[in-house]
Order: sequence, then C-alpha cells, then structure tokens
Amino acid sequence: MTTTTKNLLKVGSVEEVSERGCTVVTGGGHTIAVFKRDDEFAAVDNRCPHMGFPLDRGTVKNGILTCHWHHARFDLSSGGTFDPFADDVRSFPVSVEDDFVWVNPNPPEPDPIERWSHRLGDGLEHNIRLVIAKSVLGLNSSEADYRVPLTIGTQFGTTYSAQGWGQAMTMLTCAANIQERLNDEDRPRALYQGLRQVASECAGRPPRFLVDPLPTGETRPEVFKDWFRSFIEVRDDEGAERSLRTAIDLGISRREIADMVFAAATDRIYLDAGHVLDFCNKAFEILDHIGWGHAGQVLTSLVVGMASARRSEELNSWRNPIDLSSLVWEARDALPSLWEEGAKSRGEWDGEDTLVGVILEDDPVATIEALKDAVREGATAEQMGGAVAYAAFLRMAQFHTSNEFGDWDTVHNTLTAANALHQALKRAPSIELTRAVFDVAMSIYLDRFLNMPAQRLPEPNGARPGEDLGGSILTAMDSQQQVEQSAGLVSDYVSGSPDPDGVLPVLAHAMLREDSTFHHFQIVEAALKQYEDRRGTDSARHVLVGLARFLAAHYPTPRAVNQTYGIAVRLQRGDEIFREE
Repeated sequence: MTTTTKNLLKVGSVEEVSERGCTVVTGGGHTIAVFKRDDEFAAVDNRCPHMGFPLDRGTVKNGILTCHWHHARFDLSSGGTFDPFADDVRSFPVSVEDDFVWVNPNPPEPDPIERWSHRLGDGLEHNIRLVIAKSVLGLNSSEADYRVPLTIGTQFGTTYSAQGWGQAMTMLTCAANIQERLNDEDRPRALYQGLRQVASECAGRPPRFLVDPLPTGETRPEVFKDWFRSFIEVRDDEGAERSLRTAIDLGISRREIADMVFAAATDRIYLDAGHVLDFCNKAFEILDHIGWGHAGQVLTSLVVGMASARRSEELNSWRNPIDLSSLVWEARDALPSLWEEGAKSRGEWDGEDTLVGVILEDDPVATIEALKDAVREGATAEQMGGAVAYAAFLRMAQFHTSNEFGDWDTVHNTLTAANALHQALKRAPSIELTRAVFDVAMSIYLDRFLNMPAQRLPEPNGARPGEDLGGSILTAMDSQQQVEQSAGLVSDYVSGSPDPDGVLPVLAHAMLREDSTFHHFQIVEAALKQYEDRRGTDSARHVLVGLARFLAAHYPTPRAVNQTYGIAVRLQRGDEIFREE
C-alpha cells in the first residue's frame, strides 16, 4: 500500500528502492514508475504514452528508458522521447528525505491545448496517424474549438505541397463543414480523417513558397480581376499568384476576391471535370471557419491547379457526336442580354421542377433553351445553381446497378461540381459564374445513359412505431450491395420520422466508420447541404436517397483507418491495450 504524506507518495527507503531498481506506486490518479538512476532517482508515468505498455517492464541503460513493446525510448530524467511516433512520458519530481524516497504525483501540468497543438504539428510533419489521432482527441477533451486543429491542418496542407490545393484539403474542409451535423463522438473522428489525408498527401512533397505582393500603386479591383483571369487563361501560374496575393494584401473585399477567383475558374468550360470549381469553393469555405486572415496562404494554393487544368472543350466527348462546347459558348454569350430581360421579374421564377425534368431528358439543345428561358423569366443565379444540383442528385438517386461499378464515380463527379457551383453562387453571384450552369447541365446530359433504365425512386412509406430506422440503416450498410434496401430505409426515415434531420448524423457516421475516401467525403457534405436547402420537401428526400444508394454501393470496407483511431480513443480513456493472457 502506498503511503501519502503532505501530498507526496512514499516510495520506500533509499536502500529498498535502489535494490529493486524500479518501484511502482499509485496516487493522485497516476501509476508511477520510480527508477534508480546513478546516484539519483527518476519517476515517470508507468503507462507508455505510445500505446500503454507498462514501462516498469522496460529497460534502463545510460539514462534511456526503452519500452519493450515498440521500442520507444525516453530520457529518464525528463520523460522526453527520442522517437517522433511516441509522446513524451510525464515525469514526476522525486525527493529524498530522512533516507526515504518520495514522489510528487501532482506537479503543474503544461497547457494541454498548447501541448496537443504542438503534437498535432509533429504528427502532420512525420505523417504518424496515431499521433494525429491522439492530438485531435487531446484537443477535443481540452475543450479546444474545432478550429484549432483545423487551422493547424490548413496551414500545413497549404504550405507543404508545391502543387497546391488538392483532394486532402477538400476532405478536411468537408470534415469541418459537417461538424454541426455529427454526433459528439464523430466530430473529432471526422477531423482526424481529414487531417490524416493531409499528412499523407503532403508526405515527402516540397513546400510551397508564397510570392511577395507587387510593389504597386494599383488598387482597382477590376484591374486585378482582369490580370488574374488573363494569367490563368495563358496558364501563367506565377503571374496569377502574384496578382491574387497582391489583391488580398491590399484589402480588396472578400466578395470581390471571390468574384475574381470564380470568374477565372469559369472562363473556360468545365475545368478538370468540375474539380477546379469545387476546390475554389472549398478554399473559401475553409476560410469561413478559420478566418480571412489566412486568405493569402489558402487562396494562392489554388492557382497551380487552375492554370494547369484540363479544359472540357478540348475533349472529344464535348465535341462529338454533338458539339456541346459550341452550344455552351453560344448560351454563355447570350447570358448578359437574357439576364437583362429577366431583371424586372428576378426572383419570381418557380419553374424548378419543369427545368429539372428537361435537364434529365436526352436533348442538350432543349436543356440549353430551358436554362435560357429560366434566366429570361427571372430565375436568380442561386435558383439556377440549385436546379442543376438537384438534377445531378436525381441522376445519382436513379443510377441503375446494372451499370459498371466505376460509373458511380461518373455521376458523383458531376454531382459534386453542381453542388460547388450552387454554393459558389450563394457566396458571389455574378453573370460570369452563372455561365457554369450551362457547363454542369451538359455534364448531366453526358451522364444520361447511366439512368437507362432509371432506377425507380422509393415511395415514402414512413417510419413504423418503435422502429429504429437509424440502426437499420447502419445494419444494412454492414452488408455488401444493400443499395435499394438502404435507400428505402432512408426514404422512410425522412418521410415518417418526427425528427427527419436525425438521419443526417446516421449517414455521416456510416461514412466515418469506413475507409472512406475523397468521393465519400464530398458526396456526404454535398448531400447534407442540399438537404438543408430543401428541408421538408420531396426533393430533400430524393437527395438523401441518392446519397444512401452511393454509400451502400461502396460499403462495407475493411475499416482499417478507424483501427488507429480506436486505439487512440482507448488510450485516452485509460483502457489497457496491452494484456497478458
């Protein structure tokens, strides 16, 4: 039994502790290993900070304590680790009085937010998943705002990638965007999955060095917009980056910066199958979370991808057998006059259902004309974006499983581009950005064969009393190819539950428990946004039916990603990872 006096733990006599070499005592909520070190004594937490192995089973040599499970090494006098994959082990002050050894189990602790923020940086730099997981959980338990790890990850991800913004940063933004819709236990899990993707994508890549702003007296937003668009047009990423950096540093408004970026992203048809527009939108969204002060670092990371992007007018599918590109260019040219025609009735248009029906048909000319009519009749830019986003989700909701499995990604790519356009039009509506409605509509047209035959949408049957539809959805997705069953359950949840929004954390959890990738994060985040815009309507139910069908087609997976996260959770709880049989 450990003796406590004056808040100190009595370890034993100097002779006893010296003979034993290591003595374990408990007190103050800790199990502490006290070692004889030369003519002194040192005490550390007996739980290895890496994965919980008892350190009294380790070996001390030359002042270094080595854990025998994964060979993490620690400076015995300070607890500092020599190995990046392990955390520092907590050390405790030891004193000798009246020939007895005493240990203080409650020394002052360092600021946990500062500590875990530093460790998160280490985990990102060395691409160590367990360190990233423990850091996110440590920050969460310290009641740090989710923006703390998000900001650290954003700074790292936009610095240590010479190619700039990519899939990992998009996933991290999606994780941030869905935070409010997650269960408490899934919030740090989502951030962990986004952050581990950032670390993996940046591993071994050279850093990106920001260019200095121009030493110019030019301050007119329209001039910087023209410069930026011109440089992107000729694929001059350096000139474009310096123009953008200067505009941001001059304090040009967020709305005008967004207008500049989105105009350049839509000057050409459907850049990189919509990924450019999606990445641009996500970069602005992450700034909504972490603050505009990071705009110079974040937004300039878009430039390389924008300048090098593939232009869809260069693709055969957009030229033959129908010259879709020419149809789009002609509609784009007509848009300013159409917009002027509809100015007096702007916002009075209510023809979404008819427009969506035309978009989903097999006639690109009719689609273009229907879009032009909507503008002429007063549809707002946001309404146009919402219509094409809904049409894209219906393609997914009616995707027939007789198609090749890889074609889920075909409809998915159009869907996420459509959602990005819709969100961007909410942020910075303009005629230039509205041009992209024609682009996305033609991509939806190109996906038409994936709805031949079109899968029937499930009828809204409603929930049955006492039925746990959330649990049933998760159970269905535990088995392969439960596509229609999962869609039906989600449809019933939305149509019959007193709290239809409760299905959102269920679907998000279904994604987060799996080895989900870029496309899964994109579609969940897009579906949640589209659902919230349409809450209480049949179209909201259709959006989640499309999401459920996509997820069910891809799940279950081996769930290897969450094994690391699960270990971190157990370590934080104090569970024993190591057990002797």
